[in-house]
Order: sequence, then C-alpha cells, then structure tokens
Amino acid sequence: MNKTLLDISRQFWEAMEHADEVGMRACAHPDCNFVHIGITCKLDKEIEFYTSGAFQPTNITFHSQKAELFGDTGVVLTDCDYSLLLGGKETTHHFMVTEVYTQDEKRWKLVTFSFYGIGVLNRQPQIFGKHCLYRYKQAITF
Repeated sequence: MNKTLLDISRQFWEAMEHADEVGMRACAHPDCNFVHIGITCKLDKEIEFYTSGAFQPTNITFHSQKAELFGDTGVVLTDCDYSLLLGGKETTHHFMVTEVYTQDEKRWKLVTFSFYGIGVLNRQPQIFGKHCLYRYKQAITF
C-alpha cells in the first residue's frame, strides 16, 4: 500500500511540474488544501497558479520520500529542493512537503499538500550580533 501512495504522489508531482490540470485533478480531491509560504488555497486556485504560469517549476530534486498509513489515511513526506520562477524571478527552496491522502471510492486522493520550508537555497545572510537571519532576495506578491 505504501508503494501505491508513493506512485500517486509522484504522479501528482509530475502533473504539477508540467502544469497538467487533468493529471492534478486525477490525483487530488476537489476540496484539497494547499499550504505555501504565505498563501493557502484550494485545488482550483493551485491549478490556476501552474496553468497561468504564475508558478513555473524549473527543477525539482527529490532527496527522499516516505509513506505511512494511519487507518484510511496515508501520509507522504517528500524532502526536495524546489526551484521555480515566481513572477519571472527564480527561487529555490529546500522543502519538506507533507502530503495527506484519504481513500475515495477505493482510490487514494490527495486532501492536503503542505510545504514546510527547511531552508531558502538562494539566500543572503543578514548578520545581527551573534545571530544570522536569512531574508529572501526578492519579495514576490500575487
């Protein structure tokens, strides 16, 4: 069963990377929630971000994926570096993505896709005393 979850996860990532609306809808529940840095949205808005070109993936490097079952709920943890153009500006983040799936008529469907930023890879350090803070090179607004 874990292999099935990992397969569906990979299908969704590939659909997302290629702005494939049909593929994204095939894997996700219509009321799926997406949590990004600074925004949350439902599936229709997420698809719009990709199909409109607001989010344009340039490279996704997967470090690991782990699937676990909790009754009729499946969780996939995806550790990846995700590079994309946001408003024409390249940004790369190291994310741990939590993907939550439930069974819908004997098929697994994505219900939550949540990005947790482990680090910003194209960052500039800001040093304040003994502490080092990171700020994004550029702020992107939608």
